[in-house]
Amino acid sequence: MSDQPQERKCIAAVRIRGVISAPLEVRETLRILNLERNNYAVLIDNRPSFIGMLKTAQNFVTWGEVSKETIVALLKKRGRLVGGKKLTDEYVQKLGFKSLEELAEAIFACKVEYWKLPAVQPYFRLHPPTKGFRGKIKKGYGMGGELGYRGEKINDLLKRMV
Repeated sequence: MSDQPQERKCIAAVRIRGVISAPLEVRETLRILNLERNNYAVLIDNRPSFIGMLKTAQNFVTWGEVSKETIVALLKKRGRLVGGKKLTDEYVQKLGFKSLEELAEAIFACKVEYWKLPAVQPYFRLHPPTKGFRGKIKKGYGMGGELGYRGEKINDLLKRMV
């Protein structure tokens, strides 16, 4: 192991499959990640504990490094407060940011953790992707499926789901 700290990156994780016959450990991991239902997405960083949780649930989720434009689209279209109301610039200004774009910049740079913001739902409820998933949802991304780590390609999937 190297002693240098690795650069923190923002990661988006999307739950794709249901957990009817999943092991208890996987169900608990998804609950801790706030991925309670299919087509829910969360924004986390790439610290080892989160990566370990994603690898535990890799047969049910897909994840990758998200771009700043995708974070802005998620916040504007799918960001919600706890009561179900839309995330607005007025509320973001109460948190100390000028706009949703500035909040997205802080989330992208890992200065703010989205799931720790007060009175904000820690997940995004998304639509199923437009024109469906490209591959099977029971295969890994490297084998032509949809599950597991997909790197920068997560942005394409999220744009189709917003």
